[in-house]
Amino acid sequence: MLVPEVENALNKQLNAEIYSSYLYVSMAAQCKADDLDGFAAWLETQAQEEMTHAAKFYNFIIQRGGRVKLAGIDAPQVEWETPLAVFEDTLAHEQKVSAMINDLMEIAIDQKDHATQIFLQWFVTEQVEEEESVGMVLGKIKRVKDSAQGMYLLDQELGQRQPQLLPGTTTAAE
Repeated sequence: MLVPEVENALNKQLNAEIYSSYLYVSMAAQCKADDLDGFAAWLETQAQEEMTHAAKFYNFIIQRGGRVKLAGIDAPQVEWETPLAVFEDTLAHEQKVSAMINDLMEIAIDQKDHATQIFLQWFVTEQVEEEESVGMVLGKIKRVKDSAQGMYLLDQELGQRQPQLLPGTTTAAE
């Protein structure tokens, strides 16, 4: 059974994961508008992964006897000047999510909720991977600078991204 403080924090994170998906869809739309379909595909995959994360929180809250409380989702930003700006904001957002997961872990530790701590460990590890992945793309964008050919090749590379499988699943959507 979840104590109210942990339940509320888990619900806050569930809603934050949904917002993250919403944000990445908005970023993908910007990239599509700029004819960067590979960038858009990378961000669409990111959006799908965020919804999978939200589903993990949803299922965990229910499994622990808690009540899921969905909140209104704020409208995300809709325009960025460059792909560099998109990925700078992506990295800043992932760093914010990492801090939120760390804060949630602290609440679970304070409440001596070992099951939630174990559940959250996957997200702690995931956020390290998320920040690294976005950082690599950001580094490549910076190296390409104003090269149209470099941007074209990077767009092609990013379009190859496939959703990662979650442990114990056979598809990314499970």
